[in-house]
Amino acid sequence: MNWISLFQNKWGVLGIAVICTFLWGSAFPVLKLSNTELQIAPNDPIAQIVFAGMRFLLAGLILLVFLFFTNRHQLKVKRSHLLLLIVFGIIQTAVQYYFFYIGLSNVSGMQGAILSSSGIFLAVILAHFYYKNDHMNWKKTIGILAGFAGIIIANWGQEFQFSFQLTGEGYMILAGLTSAIATIMTKELATDISPVTLTGWQLTIGAILLLLIGVPQLSENAMTFTGFGWGLLIYAAFLSSIAFALWTTVLKYNKAGEVSIYNFLTPVFGTILSAWLVPGESLNFMIIVAIGFVAFGIIIMNYSKKKLPVSEAALKRKAS
Repeated sequence: MNWISLFQNKWGVLGIAVICTFLWGSAFPVLKLSNTELQIAPNDPIAQIVFAGMRFLLAGLILLVFLFFTNRHQLKVKRSHLLLLIVFGIIQTAVQYYFFYIGLSNVSGMQGAILSSSGIFLAVILAHFYYKNDHMNWKKTIGILAGFAGIIIANWGQEFQFSFQLTGEGYMILAGLTSAIATIMTKELATDISPVTLTGWQLTIGAILLLLIGVPQLSENAMTFTGFGWGLLIYAAFLSSIAFALWTTVLKYNKAGEVSIYNFLTPVFGTILSAWLVPGESLNFMIIVAIGFVAFGIIIMNYSKKKLPVSEAALKRKAS
């Protein structure tokens, strides 16, 4: 099918990655605006976890309903995959965002943006050891260094202070670790399960666990919904469903280490959109310089390559 080539072509992957990272980047100002609109207290991580559970449950149901009306047989998964799918949902959605939301409530916005990128580094490193055809090289090394420098520059001057606490920086690093593990799991599961099916079920399973943890501990009047608040929740759900489905498909046909590098764009988009949408934040020269570093990192990663290599699993499917 022609659409498959879009997920294998270098420029197609780049375009899809930009869309995904833009959507994920928009989540930063959306979450900030949501916390204000819903009157969620900064020191109330339980309310944040419940909001995350509502968001991802709606996102998962959107994809599952879409499959129900377009390709109903894809809703079914093999019995042998059921346990792995549950574990994947727990790691990718429940565990990752449990650590992320609580950790983010205990660190500054800039520290959170930098620490969240730990998942990118860990995914590339894990891919180096896990896949025989996805080793580190000088291009990846330079790309990672340039991308990380861009993230630092994008947030420089926002009261950056080094500190460490388990429920703050520690949880953000753990969120990055679970994200890296989920990246490897995505490639393994996506070889036999439709990316949309995989995304829909893992979001739903993970969200249910978040709600089971958060709802019993939720304080009365911890969240106050308004029309605008519901709109923010629905947008956040749609961006999650679309971005995760596209990203899972990209991972299915390409190397995890090379695809993960594009995640450097997420905090850059998040910073730009926050400056535009969130009161009190504004763009500056350092942001522009940061975008240049990130762009350089992506270019050096892909220089002189005609197309991103297709995964071994995909090659086997073509040969069969």
